[in-house]
Amino acid sequence: MTQGFPANQTDILPDDANRAILIGRIWDPRVSGPTPVLVDGENLRDISSLAPTISQLLERDDVLARLSNPASFPTAASLGDIIEQSKPGADGKTAHLLSPNDLQAIKASGVTFVASLLERVIEEQARGDASKADQIRTEITGIIGDDLSQIEPGSDKAAEIKRVLIEKGAWSQYLEVGIGPDAEIFTKSPVMSAVGHGAHVGLHPISNWNNPEPEVVLTVTSKGRIVGATLGNDVNLRDVEGRSALLLGKAKDNNGSCAIGPFIRLFDDHFTLETVKDADLAMAVDGTDGYHLDAVSSMSQISRTPESLVGQAIGKHHQYPDGFMLFLGTMFAPTDDRGGAGKGFTHEMGDLVTISTPSLGKLINQVDRSDAINPWQFGITALMTNLAARGLL
Repeated sequence: MTQGFPANQTDILPDDANRAILIGRIWDPRVSGPTPVLVDGENLRDISSLAPTISQLLERDDVLARLSNPASFPTAASLGDIIEQSKPGADGKTAHLLSPNDLQAIKASGVTFVASLLERVIEEQARGDASKADQIRTEITGIIGDDLSQIEPGSDKAAEIKRVLIEKGAWSQYLEVGIGPDAEIFTKSPVMSAVGHGAHVGLHPISNWNNPEPEVVLTVTSKGRIVGATLGNDVNLRDVEGRSALLLGKAKDNNGSCAIGPFIRLFDDHFTLETVKDADLAMAVDGTDGYHLDAVSSMSQISRTPESLVGQAIGKHHQYPDGFMLFLGTMFAPTDDRGGAGKGFTHEMGDLVTISTPSLGKLINQVDRSDAINPWQFGITALMTNLAARGLL
């Protein structure tokens, strides 16, 4: 077992897993493809008879009722075995966890927490040079302060702050989406490109200043209904985005740069959107050199409600026929120095990143270069071909 990855199945599940409705996907070497599964105690149940994809399953109005009797579905695998086998470098010969989403678009919200808002402004001013971050942080907070949490985005007060900052030459495109009327909603990565619990996450080899972004990820249907949530790591290259916001795609979308999992927890009487709004996300980074970092993101500090972010993503202006996953943003402000005074945090290869909250469990991944980890090869065409061969289409 890779050091730091739990072999005990309870270690990555929610604290109240016995009453949680948890769905996901495993790579099933018996069929050389993914199988949608339901967590049932120590077993994973094959629920492909309800729908061949998680996307299609979540479009069902009766999904909770149909999943209420897990024993009616065949056993796909032992949960403990799958968790033990879900580790960096797992290949098609071994059953392991995949990201719990499949055909949904993968969207992300940016600059939704004040702490990360200030860091994005610093990245922009530093032009990707980490050595300038500490000085710029002091200068920027001296102008705008370090508490914008009471400012409602798009409000008259926000507009007045914008006017003052423009006069002082301190306005930023990140402040525009942080406190302006329009949220930043972008495509994080292509459909089916996300990795799951236990997999490597990838950093583009050109980056020397980067960080994890621990986030709650909402599961939204084609009708805009929020039906569940999971955890995500929106891996970010600070130096690349800092050079130019037009490099956002290069900073955000690389092989292994999006991790989601371990399972989607569906909303029911025990777990609701209000649970998500009250969640605290813990993150730990453990390096092979003994480095350790702890951080916490409190969803209560988000500047835009999850509902409003979903509303800005979907509507008459934009549809998602297969639904979408929406990263809600992070308040993780990686200012702790690593590798040099004033440079803030950056990853080293081999870092183990653990993102957790009691209601959703743990998502654990190991950092490596995006050109060194397993390449992404199983896309939409491969999925459709595989499902057709299995008689599921």
